[in-house]
Amino acid sequence: MNHPLAGHTNSYHSYTFEEALSGIAEAGYKGVELSAVPGWTEHVDLDAPTAEVRARLDHYGLTPVSLSGHSDLTTKDGLAHGIKAVRWASDFGLTIVNTAIGGHWSEEENEDAFLGNIDELADEAKAAGVVVALEIHGDIMASGAVTLPLIERIGREEIRVNYDTANCEFYAGVAAVDDIPAIAPYLVHIHLKDKIGGPREWNFPAPGEGHIDFGRVLQVLREVGFDGPCGVEVEFTGEPWPPLPDVTGAMKGACEHLTALGY
Repeated sequence: MNHPLAGHTNSYHSYTFEEALSGIAEAGYKGVELSAVPGWTEHVDLDAPTAEVRARLDHYGLTPVSLSGHSDLTTKDGLAHGIKAVRWASDFGLTIVNTAIGGHWSEEENEDAFLGNIDELADEAKAAGVVVALEIHGDIMASGAVTLPLIERIGREEIRVNYDTANCEFYAGVAAVDDIPAIAPYLVHIHLKDKIGGPREWNFPAPGEGHIDFGRVLQVLREVGFDGPCGVEVEFTGEPWPPLPDVTGAMKGACEHLTALGY
């Protein structure tokens, strides 16, 4: 991989941005994926100057690799947030903005409404020199195989895929190692997330504590030629989040497990 293994600040959902950065650095990460998700994890204020964010990252010795700016792209408000995220990322020097069709929850998505908005977002991304990475998440993008015809239909170089190794199981019941090759040409970002249980069961422990074989995932990523950023995300069993020391402990365990495998 050509990027530092990144701790996703969404793993610190319900905690402050400062607590997230401190914990990610303490856990051993050199990279960070930033969160600006309305109504969920609002660590980065897209209306604020970027200098303070840069100062905090420098303080903790963290290199930003991407911005998670999920919003409901089937709506005009969601599109506006996506455009704002793209512009902020460009100003900050980031080239990847992760998002999802229906925002954080992504249920019962309106594909036609999404397709009516995506070209405007792609135009903004092109002008900003940014790639929008749609996450494997929700019904319309439940897996790589399901996503492929949608990405081909969009047909824009600025629209690519952020593959989530647990969401493919949660939404479609398929294993990442079997599904990644289907969407490989369009991958620009990976979420390394573990899973316990079956489809629609929210149990996302630290990588190394669930049943996903991340050694095999890495092998598949190498086989398909992926060399983009990897964000480590832990979402536990949902709200309420565990105590802060437990979150950092989980992130540290994940970092140790993944680096030992070669990430």
